[in-house]
Amino acid sequence: MTSESGESTDHVLGWCDGILPYAPLSTLKPLSDGIWWVDGPVIKMTYGPVSLPFPTRMAIIRLRSGGLWIWSPTAPTPELFAELDALGPVEHLVSPNKFHYAAIPAWKERYPGATAWASPGVRERARSRKIDVAFDAELNDDTPSSWTQDIEQLVFRGSRFMEEVVFFHRASSTLILADLVMALERERVRPRLRWLLELAGTMWPGQTPREVQATSWGRKPQARACYQRMLGWQPRRVLFAHGRIYLDDATAQLERAFAWLR
Repeated sequence: MTSESGESTDHVLGWCDGILPYAPLSTLKPLSDGIWWVDGPVIKMTYGPVSLPFPTRMAIIRLRSGGLWIWSPTAPTPELFAELDALGPVEHLVSPNKFHYAAIPAWKERYPGATAWASPGVRERARSRKIDVAFDAELNDDTPSSWTQDIEQLVFRGSRFMEEVVFFHRASSTLILADLVMALERERVRPRLRWLLELAGTMWPGQTPREVQATSWGRKPQARACYQRMLGWQPRRVLFAHGRIYLDDATAQLERAFAWLR
């Protein structure tokens, strides 16, 4: 599965490559006090020989310092830059896993003083795709002092295919996941693509994609321990990179999405 190539530049408010994006695109949408999301353009993700379209999403948290923490930045626009500049200085650019990083160079060019944070395996992935990304620091289980008062984090381990850094915004009780759960809505997907996306395990009401599940064979206890730690944060909502957000009943939704770990 790759998400860094084939990004669409079509921002028209309509269907794009068989997907209906979450318009309006590239503009701030408030989730709670101090946290916003932005719906980005459609990208192509490759599953073996098949390329499938996915909507994208990024998240923004204003830290107690007043600085902005940008998670999984999507393709930027001048208008989006202006909106963020009105919120505060951009201090952190976060890659949550090795498939979410391609827009970071454009953001780093605009905000050279921001720290670009590398997720496990992303440096190697970027080199293999010949994408030049200047990361400044590494993410791991230890929450950086820059956001330890605002955000919890852990590396979700178990899959041989992908490790993802998971985040929890304390003030809004929001869990932030990139590809550990996908939840594409049927009415936003052209019928010709639905069966393929169902097969990949990416459709609403959401689950861990089957590629991640399959590559966790023999390592489920490790993944289960990470999942239990996430539940211990007691999230009230879950924000995803791809698909419909869980705005309520988060625990029940997560229990169903991660039922494969039982």
